[in-house]
Amino acid sequence: MSDTGAEKYTVRFIRAEEWPAVKDLRLASLQDPMAHVAFLETYEQANSRPDSFWQERAAGGAEGALGVRQIIAEREDGTWVGSVTVLIEEPGTTDWAGMPVERLQGHLVGVYVRPEERGRGLTERLFEAAVEWAWSRDVERVRLIVHEENPRAQAFYRKVGFVPSGRTVPVAGHHGQSELEFVLDRALDR
Repeated sequence: MSDTGAEKYTVRFIRAEEWPAVKDLRLASLQDPMAHVAFLETYEQANSRPDSFWQERAAGGAEGALGVRQIIAEREDGTWVGSVTVLIEEPGTTDWAGMPVERLQGHLVGVYVRPEERGRGLTERLFEAAVEWAWSRDVERVRLIVHEENPRAQAFYRKVGFVPSGRTVPVAGHHGQSELEFVLDRALDR
């Protein structure tokens, strides 16, 4: 536990039995005003999923799972206030957009901090934990995809060391819009 602002927060991996909190935080993130450019699903889609989906999602990203970790920021009172998920992508596979994966890499997704908790360094702490876990898996780089119309997120990613790779990913269902790949190479972060 460490101090961030006036309150204390813990940054940690989720546990499989915490699936109701996983669901609640995801639904909150999908109601954010920037959700339409930050996430690939809608609140309505996520809210219609059965509990079994959320149970599987939590188990798949929980401490001890292989290749995925969901990391949360938790207030001293137990309220979850932020999250990021790290996927390990293997060379020779394809990513969520069908693009080839050329190297062992971490992929940060689902970045969210509740609006009332922003500006307290929580996103930085979530990213530190996510990147540290990815490096522990011997990845060559960590990447993320950010919407071209999300300059606030792009500025944050640059601030914590990520740089545009020059690669773009078309967004399905969003005519002519693209996501930009940002990367953090292991050699540059060490």
